[in-house]
Amino acid sequence: MNNDIRALEPTSLWNNFADLNAVPRGSKKEERVIQFMVNFGNKLNLKTIVDPVGNVIIKKPASAGMENRKTIVMQSHLDMVHQKNADTVFDFDTEGIKMKIEGDWVKADGTTLGADNGLGVAAIMSVLASSEIKHPAIEALFTIDEETGMTGAMGLQAGYLDGEILLNLDTEEDDEIDIGCAGGIDITAENPYNEVHTPSNSVGYAISVTGLNGGHSGMDIHKGLGNANKIMNRVLYEIQDSIRISEINGGSLRNAIPRESFAIISVYNSQKDGFLKKSKKIIKQIKTELKTVDPNLEIECKQVETPNKVMTAISQTTLLKTIYSAHNGVYRMSNDMEDLVETSNNVARVIVKDELIKILCLTRSSVESSKNDLTNMLTSTFEMAGYMVTLSGSYPGWKPNVDSPILKVLSSSYEKLFNEKANVVACHAGLECGILGTNYPEMDMISFGPTIQGAHSPDERASIKSAQKFWKYLLTILENIPTKR
Repeated sequence: MNNDIRALEPTSLWNNFADLNAVPRGSKKEERVIQFMVNFGNKLNLKTIVDPVGNVIIKKPASAGMENRKTIVMQSHLDMVHQKNADTVFDFDTEGIKMKIEGDWVKADGTTLGADNGLGVAAIMSVLASSEIKHPAIEALFTIDEETGMTGAMGLQAGYLDGEILLNLDTEEDDEIDIGCAGGIDITAENPYNEVHTPSNSVGYAISVTGLNGGHSGMDIHKGLGNANKIMNRVLYEIQDSIRISEINGGSLRNAIPRESFAIISVYNSQKDGFLKKSKKIIKQIKTELKTVDPNLEIECKQVETPNKVMTAISQTTLLKTIYSAHNGVYRMSNDMEDLVETSNNVARVIVKDELIKILCLTRSSVESSKNDLTNMLTSTFEMAGYMVTLSGSYPGWKPNVDSPILKVLSSSYEKLFNEKANVVACHAGLECGILGTNYPEMDMISFGPTIQGAHSPDERASIKSAQKFWKYLLTILENIPTKR
């Protein structure tokens, strides 16, 4: 399948992407892809640096006749989100991504594709390897751990880069030029609970929520998609009088809208009929509400072996009310940019097991004070229920600059190439530009990229035609970088 990918145009881009996707590169497990990039730079006899946190920097001199142009930083992140369908057998730690072509789309076989941000990495690799592309002096910056904390960008110290312009290749709509993004913070709420032996007059049931689309917790948060953790909680809340919870395992990564949740419960024999009737009613209601955006949603109740232990009644009530109270989705829209989500929260992970509850959220905002406001709201919700709340991984947003000189270059180049104006936007995702700007405040930054859909989910796919468009656009931008002062 991957050989078919290598035959696509532009071949250099897709071949580099295929090479990259053969290397396991999950967030916080980037050792192999770091070495892959070091080997790539050394093979080209280009100056290659690994900074103390693991970012790779490869420097290439300007092509002939371009020496008087400003030095640029071309930047993408090396890590990818690891998500797979429940029925897909795949080991992200040892296997390369298995790709296939469906019409205009490149997809993976039951897993995330890694086009976010692998196509950006592959494009930079293609420029570095080329002896024909016209370009100014380049500092290629490949950051680590963008998807689970942006620790690579946060750890990049001043002094490694001299470029005046940064081209971030991590935007996912090919008609957009991104000039701003949201910051974020991780919220973790933990609470011990008491277990008791399951009442003897009970039977076990497994409840599963599957088939949701999921997606990027920033870019897709406004779409009204189902959140498996909130759906599971809603079902359990409605049937709580006749059940006792033993375990819950919902969601996966903070930056992915939860697609699946699984619970083990006990049901009193005397209330079994009522439980089934109530379950059927609430499941029908939820599926009806979400049929437009999540038509493949499945919520099933199956009888299983009765669990040995369950939560106490008071612990169960507190849990269900807490998750119900935790805000999920859009919190505030921007007053300054039309259709831009300003602030949101993703209730990303719910784990109930071995007398410990863990609830993991990712709160995003392009306005720091609004991010703090929602953080305080969620913290208050959890603390009132007796949870211990930990805040971590906070990173700043990227404030839009509509007077950016490189924005003018990109806007004019797009219009000349494609006979239409690009959409100049800010996004609700967490790009690394805002963080990089803390140590390089004078750098003029912009973000663009090819069309990628379904990022952070096994439905991720990259448009072949869009990749061709993106490549043409990138080469034009490189030719039109302004001259040095």
